[in-house]
Amino acid sequence: MEQGLGFSNFLDQIDGVGMSVLVLLLSLSVASWYLIITKSIANLMAKRRAEAFLKHFWSFDSLEAVHVEFRNAAPDNAFAELAKLGIDAAADSKIHSSHKLAAAGGTSEFLTRTLRNGIDQEATRVENGLTLIATAGSAAPYIGLFGTVWGIYHALIQIGLSGQGTLDKVAGPVGEALIMTALGLAVAIPAVLAYNAFVRRNRIWLARLEAFAHDLFILITVGDDNEPPEAASQSPVTAAVPGTADIAIERGQ
Repeated sequence: MEQGLGFSNFLDQIDGVGMSVLVLLLSLSVASWYLIITKSIANLMAKRRAEAFLKHFWSFDSLEAVHVEFRNAAPDNAFAELAKLGIDAAADSKIHSSHKLAAAGGTSEFLTRTLRNGIDQEATRVENGLTLIATAGSAAPYIGLFGTVWGIYHALIQIGLSGQGTLDKVAGPVGEALIMTALGLAVAIPAVLAYNAFVRRNRIWLARLEAFAHDLFILITVGDDNEPPEAASQSPVTAAVPGTADIAIERGQ
């Protein structure tokens, strides 16, 4: 009797509906674990790159030096991309002024829209894949429960047809049907834990990005407000990047 029980016997007796439920659970498990692993690695790499960039960013003497740095290397993290967007937006606003629709409303408004758009794009990027993980965490227990109910139904049909309702005849098929519930929980629990961890990480990540955007906005706008009249003769990039005009004057340019 013991040789007729177990997961292998469950697979031998499962029908098409039960097999579909099993395949669906396995697919959700593989997809969720793939996203969990890949997103964890990507988040770790993004954090390290962001920390290195911020340390390097605040060591510059001016935003002009940051602008020059971007000419030689493309941004490799969200903070670097946001800084590039902000500096380019300031330069673009100074060059085109009212002759460009995107720059209408002044440098502050254009810079605000640009930084907000950059944050929204990063929020969309970091949320990629969370829908599938959330679906696996919320739907897997119910899918497993459906498979259990379906398995118990067929087990009771077979027991009724055999005419043997003793405990040893009932426990095996019903226990095998409960495997579906266990599989559903095995898929759901890691997905729920990972989803909560990713949501918390994204909330902290975007909060830091918004704080950096605020600092960047202050650096650019305050620099523009304090810009001396001699800065009008500077190049468009120098005039658009706050803090560079004073450096140029000190150097005797």
